[in-house]
Amino acid sequence: MTTAVEEPVVTTEEPVVTPKERTRTDSRNKPKRQPPYAVIVHNDEEHTFLYVIDILMKVCGHPKEKAFVLTNQVHHAGKAVVWSGALEVAELKRDQIRGFGPDFYAEKTVRFPLGVTIEPMPE
Repeated sequence: MTTAVEEPVVTTEEPVVTPKERTRTDSRNKPKRQPPYAVIVHNDEEHTFLYVIDILMKVCGHPKEKAFVLTNQVHHAGKAVVWSGALEVAELKRDQIRGFGPDFYAEKTVRFPLGVTIEPMPE
């Protein structure tokens, strides 16, 4: 006669694995941020305030009050940063300002474009 010997039940717990947090950043995997570019409008004696205000409202999306303040800055300082952002958008804004059309507000219609340039913003 054999007697059955009960074997002890052994329970093992699953090990808990926690992922390591990365403490250092790998700069090779991060996209490089491009510097913002400024759209700068330059003063001239031919284009009218109303024309410049219209441009700033329509091309840059400024409300009338801000467009007026920026136009005043262009007039008194000789130039003003009217928009800043990505290079491609700055180029588009510059081209839209240049192609805005004649200034019919002037006593004699001004047919040449408003002076506008783009340049990198200081870091």
